[in-house]
Amino acid sequence: MVSRISRRMFLKLVLASLASSACAPTDGSLPAQAPLGFGVVAAQGNPTPTSLPSADGTAATFLAAWANGDYASMYQLLTDADRAKISLEEFKARYFAALREATTVGIRTELRSLLSEGTQATAGFHVDWQTALFGRLKVDNIMPLVWENGHWAVDWSSRLVHPQLNDDYLMVRLDRVPMRGHIYDRNGLGLAVQGPVVSIGVVPGRIKDRQAVLAALTAVTGLRSEDIEAKIDSARPDWLVQLANIDPQVSVANDKMLSALDGIVRQESKVRVYRSGNLAAHLIGHMGAIPPAELSQWQARGYRGDEKVGLTGIEGWGESYLAGRRGGRLTILTSQYQEVAQLAEAPARPGDNIYLTIDKGLQADAENILGQRRGALVVLDPNTGFVLAMATYPRFDPNIFVKGADVATWNQLEYDAGRPLVERGCQEAYFPGSVFKVVTMMAGMQKLGLTANSTFTCTGTWNRLGNEFVKTCWKKEGHGVINLMDGLTQSCDVVFYEVGLALQNLDPFALPQVARACGLGQPTGIEIPGEASGVVPDPKWKMEEWGQDWYPGETVNMAIGQGDLKATPLQMARLMAAIANRGTLYRPQLVQRIVERGGTERLSQPQPVGKLPATPEQLAVIRSALEGVVSGPGGTARFAFQGANFSAAGKTGTAETDQENPHAWFAGYTPVDAPQIVVVVVLEQAGEGSKEAAPVFRQMVEAYYSRLKSPALPTPEATSPAQ
Repeated sequence: MVSRISRRMFLKLVLASLASSACAPTDGSLPAQAPLGFGVVAAQGNPTPTSLPSADGTAATFLAAWANGDYASMYQLLTDADRAKISLEEFKARYFAALREATTVGIRTELRSLLSEGTQATAGFHVDWQTALFGRLKVDNIMPLVWENGHWAVDWSSRLVHPQLNDDYLMVRLDRVPMRGHIYDRNGLGLAVQGPVVSIGVVPGRIKDRQAVLAALTAVTGLRSEDIEAKIDSARPDWLVQLANIDPQVSVANDKMLSALDGIVRQESKVRVYRSGNLAAHLIGHMGAIPPAELSQWQARGYRGDEKVGLTGIEGWGESYLAGRRGGRLTILTSQYQEVAQLAEAPARPGDNIYLTIDKGLQADAENILGQRRGALVVLDPNTGFVLAMATYPRFDPNIFVKGADVATWNQLEYDAGRPLVERGCQEAYFPGSVFKVVTMMAGMQKLGLTANSTFTCTGTWNRLGNEFVKTCWKKEGHGVINLMDGLTQSCDVVFYEVGLALQNLDPFALPQVARACGLGQPTGIEIPGEASGVVPDPKWKMEEWGQDWYPGETVNMAIGQGDLKATPLQMARLMAAIANRGTLYRPQLVQRIVERGGTERLSQPQPVGKLPATPEQLAVIRSALEGVVSGPGGTARFAFQGANFSAAGKTGTAETDQENPHAWFAGYTPVDAPQIVVVVVLEQAGEGSKEAAPVFRQMVEAYYSRLKSPALPTPEATSPAQ
């Protein structure tokens, strides 16, 4: 016996259920944040009265399940015959394939009418496909239903996915991939451009001499024979199996051998080329396959999922500019790939070109000067925040990702102890050591009222925390009576122990607050994904991180740049730049301008993001002390600059680590009166900053002045792209 309820009551129950699970906006738009948006609207028409219950409940439930991506519930509403004919997985695959090809990010369904006659019914419905590539596709369709086993069931076919489909037709997106934009240096010299390549592959069904084909492909691609065989054996006979990209010269040199073998296919195309190899590799970044965990996000942007995309550096940051706008046609094809209908079309737009702030020649100088010493070297314009060069070691060649890095090569890069994929200038945070003393001095003047002539006594040891916590100065015999300004010039540890303890007694948060106001403990905002924040510890941080109380000795340690304090070379370069330009913190920028193919350009402007927490008079004291480091009689770096024909100011740093040797730092600027560049050097486990890092600073400054003479570092406007 079948229980009957009124049609009105049944609809109320169905719609109440849908309302409790769906949240589609009433304006018809789709929620952009969901992989598949959803919504359903009830029938508008009046069905023909029958002695059977109305079929609109089944139709509405089916459409609501589609809008919610609940394919299992949809499948359960099919007729017995349909479920015998197609499995749940095949059923899902029909929908998934269409949604994927259309770049669908949301579905909204609407039941518009219902007509019934005996055990047959038809429901008219409307579907809005919100797509990433083609915009909104509006489709009207008809759903047949039949009465069986005491309930209404959906008489399903592929036409319910789209009315122009059938079981032998496919919905296919024919992509139009635009030319990728180029990356240039500030003078228009090519860093990453589109260059010719030959894609080599094989059609398994055409191979006649398998061993000869394997031998030839192994020779020209460098791939292992067993890897090639595995790809061939997993493909259909008529598939083109792409294996690798090879240089056109290699293709030409082996043309006779490759042309004589059936099954091998070569196609010319354009791919990313990094013409200077590993030069500025970390800044430019590299392209690669879409990570599986991010696939849905990329597909929501109109990507198919098998493309190479920008993953790191400017390639990653600027993907939306460089890639342009993908285009294509959404079509219905027969199983013989004949076009039946075109459903939608989207024009492609070429990618924009990105000009960096770096000078290619100066970048090469920086990398040559840093050499194979593990660490980083940053060159910054203190008056704009623009990066002129940023070198790091170890380095890598981004071209290997274009050709397709094999597992062994990828593992070598990923798990190398030297971490060659890390941009140490901004993705690595170090103990800053005595370079941080400029912050402590600033805090002492600002919070404690200290002046340049505030005096201290250094005997070489310091026990103000108790005899069980005796600390020493780097100068074992001590500096004697010394004032605050000379304390920075000579890097007297005892001076900064005293200042640190006084700040602790005033307020344990005082020194961390000044450090953060100097831009530490937070990303600078440079256009390189994965920038490190560094660490500025304080009592709150320690309790949250370790569940422990803060001790006075921790502020004392921080005062000389040790403890849990960490900063990136770029953060310290920005701080030194602000001291040089008399107080303005700029956001470091690597992108100088973005130029569309039509010629319209967006020029980056200097972006002030804050002011140092110090008066002009206090900053003048710090600058005088830093000048003394380089040229004063007690300066810690004076020997490294003997005979220099330029003026400079800076600070040495020797940061203790858990390794045997400390990190060597030097951070400074030149010339003293009107600073043009800031240079920061950090060398990992290299020794003393005055002996190891200061000479590197000097070499970099000399290279900069040499380029100013012939040729000058030109301004970027009025230059044309050159490759």
